[in-house]
Amino acid sequence: MNERQGLVVYLYHLKQAKSLRKYGNVHYISRRQKYVVLYCNQADIPQLEERLKRLPFVKNVVASYRPYVNTVFENAKPDKAKEYDYKVGL
Repeated sequence: MNERQGLVVYLYHLKQAKSLRKYGNVHYISRRQKYVVLYCNQADIPQLEERLKRLPFVKNVVASYRPYVNTVFENAKPDKAKEYDYKVGL
């Protein structure tokens, strides 16, 4: 299975948002804030980021930090007061 990573591509105009499909999977397009969330292979991120920054309609490109964040939490104990409140509601 390929490791994937997200890229947030900020645009000047949304007209060219469809043309980003050839660089990876377009996951989301924000019409109001004018950005596109694009997923591609993690090994291709540095080259792809440079290629996207050179496009005339791209304002900025930001890589996602999700693969580098530890999502395994240790010693996560629930609060006793909250646990009691949840039991009372049942």
